[in-house]
Amino acid sequence: MLDIGDMAPDFTLPRDGGTLVTLSSLRPGRVVVYFYPKDDTSGCTMEAKDFTKMAADFAAAGVTVIGISKDSVKSHDKFVAKHELSVILASDETGTTVEDYGVWVEKQMYGKTYMGIERATFLIGGDGKVQQVWRKVKAKGHAEAILAAAVAAPETGA
Repeated sequence: MLDIGDMAPDFTLPRDGGTLVTLSSLRPGRVVVYFYPKDDTSGCTMEAKDFTKMAADFAAAGVTVIGISKDSVKSHDKFVAKHELSVILASDETGTTVEDYGVWVEKQMYGKTYMGIERATFLIGGDGKVQQVWRKVKAKGHAEAILAAAVAAPETGA
């Protein structure tokens, strides 16, 4: 399980708009990587819209925000257009990155067990190490909590 102080697994993933995003290329800036289950569902939409509303605040704190799900780039593009999102949405269709971050987990709904993405967020320092981890996240108010944590711990390794 990925924890505070661990080196964040690097990734290069296709993103909305048809380009690639590579975690290590964003150094020495800090990065919020948030994992979410599915484009255009209520909780995921709320979370993406909240991160978008606070994009300028994250930028002012020197933090890039990346949302990752297993949805396709095409799905991400529709999601971005429909909700006027400005955060980077990366596509992990193979599931490698969700596995690397330990967020591909067994879930239950209506008595059925299945595998899916645990809503989780990682604040990654400019040195590439995990500064903070939030697991089993509730979408409401989450982006605000992440911004507060990023502002409170501006130094790498803080």
